[in-house]
Amino acid sequence: MPKQSAPQELAQIAPKLVDVTNEVLFGDIWERPGLSARDRSLVTVSVLAALYRSEQLGYHLGVALDNGLSVEELSEAITHLAFYAGWPNAMTAITLLKKIADERSALPPTRAANRTRTISGRQ
Repeated sequence: MPKQSAPQELAQIAPKLVDVTNEVLFGDIWERPGLSARDRSLVTVSVLAALYRSEQLGYHLGVALDNGLSVEELSEAITHLAFYAGWPNAMTAITLLKKIADERSALPPTRAANRTRTISGRQ
């Protein structure tokens, strides 16, 4: 997985937030050996969907796909959490997943596999 990082343009107004994001969240928490990146992505996507954090959810759905989760697995997780986190949250999450899956299927394989990711989803 390409190393995740906060968008550098945010450092202009929140340098410490960008630093903590890069060093602690992505440099330490995401790199800990207790869970695989795949499992961390599943947990992260589930929490973001459950809390209706759709701004970050799209980015993390892409990371989850990069970390080896399939569209089918993510769809199943979202369907499961619809009953625990609410129908609107699940419908928003599944709509984002479909959009990302559709976008990725339209990309040539080399572009889809060689993405550089930032927390905002911009490349």
